[in-house]
Amino acid sequence: MAAVLIREATEGDCGEIMKMIRELAEFEKLLDQVKISEGALKTDGFSENPFYHCLVAEIPPEHRVPEGPTVVAYGLYYFIYSTWTGRNVYLEDIYVMPKYRGQGIGSKIIKKVAEIALDRGCSQFRLAVLDWNKSAMDFYKTRGAKDLTVAEGWRFFRFDDEAMTELARK
Repeated sequence: MAAVLIREATEGDCGEIMKMIRELAEFEKLLDQVKISEGALKTDGFSENPFYHCLVAEIPPEHRVPEGPTVVAYGLYYFIYSTWTGRNVYLEDIYVMPKYRGQGIGSKIIKKVAEIALDRGCSQFRLAVLDWNKSAMDFYKTRGAKDLTVAEGWRFFRFDDEAMTELARK
């Protein structure tokens, strides 16, 4: 297992998080959909009423290499509410830089999100996976996650900015 510290992100981590968000979007073949800025990450995550929370995996000083990254992974999550089960946590993103994969860092991040969710009284830990990302699906299933598309037939929908604006005008 990699020598990393899983900690709450700080405002100063937003530049590294933004870089990894772009790397994740590129991997998911959706880079053109990234519209967020580092400034928005700072405002939305570190204001009086944050929209999200974030964990980062940091290489401790004694294990860092010159010119290497300090923060090598992140997990961005927020709390949602289910009318059926109450408090839930939603993991929006989890990303580990390719060089650091296979070392248990992703497992450490989801374990920490689960601990936080339980401490906050959450009954469920939710996330979404692209249908072609079999390795991610397998990763979550081996840790006890249930594929709701298969098990219950749920499909996720969204209204993008233009559709949401149009919907609000009707």
